[in-house]
Amino acid sequence: YKQTSISERHRHRFEFNNKFKDLLEKNGLKATGINKERNLVEIVELEKHPWYIAVQFHPEFKSKPLAPHPLFLNFIKAALKHRGAH
Repeated sequence: YKQTSISERHRHRFEFNNKFKDLLEKNGLKATGINKERNLVEIVELEKHPWYIAVQFHPEFKSKPLAPHPLFLNFIKAALKHRGAH
């Protein structure tokens, strides 16, 4: 995103359990997107993985065939970069 603030459509039934946040972060998971108003983790990444991201929002709602959402575009770029690596 390369931005300090983003707006995404949030609609789901599950939440990240902040009780485990410190333990998960000590083991490589980074909470990189936090809803400051509600103290909810919205985005997590794995620090030592070439491309791992999990989100609590729906990026498909802001994606178009000729203007893909940054998550989809960067996933494809990472897949092309690392193809054949395993």
